[in-house]
Amino acid sequence: MSKFRLPRSLLLGCAALALTAGAASQAFANKVFVSNERGNTVTVVDSATWETVTEFPAGNRPRGIGISPDGKHLYVCASDDDAIKVFDTETYEFLWSLPSGPDPELFVVSPDGSKIYVSNEDDNLVTVVDTQKKTVEAEVPVGVEPEGMALSPDGKFIINTSETTNMAHFIDSADYKIKHNILVDQRPRYARFTNDGSLLFVSSEIGGTVSVISMTGESGPELKTKISFEVPGVLPEWLQPVGMRVTADNKWLFVALGPANRVAVVDVETLKVVKYILTGQRVWQLEFTPDEAYLLTTNGNSNDITVIDVAAQEAIKSVQVGQQPWGVVVAPD
Repeated sequence: MSKFRLPRSLLLGCAALALTAGAASQAFANKVFVSNERGNTVTVVDSATWETVTEFPAGNRPRGIGISPDGKHLYVCASDDDAIKVFDTETYEFLWSLPSGPDPELFVVSPDGSKIYVSNEDDNLVTVVDTQKKTVEAEVPVGVEPEGMALSPDGKFIINTSETTNMAHFIDSADYKIKHNILVDQRPRYARFTNDGSLLFVSSEIGGTVSVISMTGESGPELKTKISFEVPGVLPEWLQPVGMRVTADNKWLFVALGPANRVAVVDVETLKVVKYILTGQRVWQLEFTPDEAYLLTTNGNSNDITVIDVAAQEAIKSVQVGQQPWGVVVAPD
């Protein structure tokens, strides 16, 4: 029996359509979500083209932003609504609100997505939210004006930084008790672990430093050293470290320096600054694309994000977003 064969031209056309469909799918595989604090919106940017896709309402004063591990849900701290708003990452539809405690600012999601740990600036609390039950599981008293949040790679410690107490608090994830307190410089804003969990970095906005905390000591976490910054022509008081990211190979630490309009590049092995990258105005938070090819910065006063080529350690593009961009997250692969 003879077999039916499609004409070669049709086969080539089908192949072209398949490639086009694959390219279109890939183009939206890594959407960039930017919370606009003053605009009360989230801007969506396509990381394949660096074009704005859309912008949608996200509650009042959206700041901290994150995505569930499965990539389906976008979490946004609507600070003036005292809630975490949850959106569909594909349709941008508002789904529901999670209780967050008053004035939520930053949060971190557990690896399995079952919990969100939130800093509540007004009430000096870290709130533990159960994402399945949509309830508050615990409230942990911490220092004055909590902001920065991190989770150790082994899941043992939840880290909170308190801006006025000038401390990093180490909360045991098993019983929600503070087990260690490390004094850092003035107004700690952000905390970030190396991916092997050996070091914790804490940025201090007013102190102008990043504290390096060793996690390998026999008696627990201990302050190892502090990284300072110096940029020719930039006043020292403008060097205000805030958001940070560490490459997966633990080689490079990137630090946003606020009104200095620079991102510092730090060699993690030597803990020395090797470069400063010029960005937009008042650079605040940072995020990698999943392949770490690019680092994105939110620039609150120029209302844009800067795209940094990580390998070249150079800024390559600016993308306009909403009014006073604050946080940024990229959808996973």
